[in-house]
Amino acid sequence: MFLSISDRNINPTFDKANCTCKGIPLYGNVKVVESFADFDVKVVEAFPDIEVKVVEAFPDACGKWKFVDAFPDFTIRYVDAFPDFTVRYVEAFPGTK
Repeated sequence: MFLSISDRNINPTFDKANCTCKGIPLYGNVKVVESFADFDVKVVEAFPDIEVKVVEAFPDACGKWKFVDAFPDFTIRYVDAFPDFTVRYVEAFPGTK
């Protein structure tokens, strides 16, 4: 069976429709770590998997991240290659497109 480009999921752990990766919602409190991260993330300028808005309160919708030092909902590690998903930081309209 052949899938069209629109039907292919390049990374089966990233679920664009539900804004999750590995079953974890991609919003909430986020901690940046150097190792043993939940996700490896690459920052890009064009065609991201998710657009992220950094917020100070209420990180309760897709793409809204509040960076914390303790009690994160998930952790990320910045990488240059082989990310779980790509992000672009925005000032408005976060989420998946």
